[in-house]
Amino acid sequence: MTKSLVDLARQVVELARRNGAEQCDVIAVSAEESTVSVRLGEVEKLIEAGSRSLGLRVINGGRTSVCSTSDLAEDALEKFARETVELASICEPDPCAGLPDPSLFARGGADGLQLYDERLSSLTTDEKVRMALTCEDAALKFDSRIANSDGASISTRIAEIALANSLGFAGSYPATSVSLAVEVLADDADGKKRNASWFSAERSLHRLMDASEIGRIAARRAIDQIGARKVGTKQVPVIFEPMMTAALLGDLSQAVTGGALYRGATFLRDSVGARIGSNLVTIIDDATEPGRRGSRPFDGEGVATRRNPLFEEGVFQQFLFDAYTARKTGNAPTGSAQRGVESLPAPGPSNLVMRAGITSPAEIIGDVKDGLYVTALIGHGFNTTTGDFSRGAGGFWIENGRLAYPVTEINVSGRMAEMLAAIDAVGDDLAWFGSVAAPTVRVQEMTVPGL
Repeated sequence: MTKSLVDLARQVVELARRNGAEQCDVIAVSAEESTVSVRLGEVEKLIEAGSRSLGLRVINGGRTSVCSTSDLAEDALEKFARETVELASICEPDPCAGLPDPSLFARGGADGLQLYDERLSSLTTDEKVRMALTCEDAALKFDSRIANSDGASISTRIAEIALANSLGFAGSYPATSVSLAVEVLADDADGKKRNASWFSAERSLHRLMDASEIGRIAARRAIDQIGARKVGTKQVPVIFEPMMTAALLGDLSQAVTGGALYRGATFLRDSVGARIGSNLVTIIDDATEPGRRGSRPFDGEGVATRRNPLFEEGVFQQFLFDAYTARKTGNAPTGSAQRGVESLPAPGPSNLVMRAGITSPAEIIGDVKDGLYVTALIGHGFNTTTGDFSRGAGGFWIENGRLAYPVTEINVSGRMAEMLAAIDAVGDDLAWFGSVAAPTVRVQEMTVPGL
């Protein structure tokens, strides 16, 4: 009989201890993954793959080694554990290396977190093909100006994650996910192609956006860009649609980790307890949100997950820590360790949520006489150390409270701290994008470098 994943993790912990490991932990992952891609009504790609692998971390006298394997035969695991212990002896010691305090370990399971959807395990390839074709077909039929497609794809993952360590922790949980995405192109009058995409990503099939709706949204976004103009450099209010606010949260999350703090690579390094944003800014990282993609009962080190307020009414509350960065900075772990079988744990967000406001998007736009509504951010232009922000953008120019015309080849620039402080309106339209949820947000003024 095949050994359970958590028993396999326990076995490798014992093998490492027998070979001289002072402290060790094992993360084991079993997954069945599939991707179906279609383009212009034809199936382009069918991928199905299964894997079962594990990663072992050994810590001896502060010397740490990490190795991974997918060879789970008994003799191979014995050799694997021995060699990982030997590798630790040639590493430089670090006094902050070590497992978390056992008092922090999760005691319960994944009950109530809704991490697994049985429907995904019975979803057939034919059903996946139909969903992808339906999505693309809805986009292509939306408007005669939709001239081409980069295809639609649906991906599913059915997994189990197990963790065990030498301090007595052992646990596992199931995890499913499904995503559907499409990208199409529209013909502009000058011969340019305007491309746009849309997606939905969830743990459960019943939460996934309707396939036809995903296609229609992608097509509408492409059509909306037809006739896009350039604009001159201005200082104006800038409104971010929910997906773009989610992108901003993704940038900001890089600056709230313990890793950024101990390296001095965050503009928030001396700001715990300080007012950084406006009182409209409340941002939570919550791994206990039922049914969400970032939810889990314990983190990559076995520490119980929890709700971590990052900003409350503009006041910066805390950083996110794993055991190492917590020791390095004199703090406590926050249940935020992330980890793959080949990597060391590192802190990061789970489900990042910005609290919605009470104002409708129409009202937020209606108050602006001259400004920018952002529907696309391009490139990577955020410096976590200084907070400087500058990214390519696209969207609509606002005139007298209306979306007047599409704009292209522009930038939006500012400093993250100043941007957070200048948020003067937050929408009531909270939307989820994978493991990030955000509403429409208006920044009172930003630089829009144009022509």
